[in-house]
Amino acid sequence: MSSERAAAVEPVSHPRLRESSSSSSPPVQLRIADHPVRDRVQRMVTLALSLLNEAQNLARDKAFTEASAQLRSLNIEEGIDFYKEVERFEIELIRLALDRTHGCQAKAARLLQIKPTTLNSKIKLMGIEY
Repeated sequence: MSSERAAAVEPVSHPRLRESSSSSSPPVQLRIADHPVRDRVQRMVTLALSLLNEAQNLARDKAFTEASAQLRSLNIEEGIDFYKEVERFEIELIRLALDRTHGCQAKAARLLQIKPTTLNSKIKLMGIEY
């Protein structure tokens, strides 16, 4: 039980409880504080929004982890094609932005801080499907 929901009630006046108590102060009984229904609904909405934000953060973290795992799988001794890796990274960024904006290229371009025409030409040039 959280401390904000607990409220103290007047001391208990049971003689048995007073005798068994080792402290000089009378025992206090706790009860759940009454909250209006609206506060409970608002707390549920706040909790749902927090859970949604956390789920989105976890999805982004998973995508980042997968991308970084691909970087670790590169064989440095054989050499790395810089331009190919930059293109792969760019494709993943564009896909991530399009996923986040539900396919809206204008919003994805704003998110990536590029012009919508640039984004559109990159999508066509790289053959990105979303």
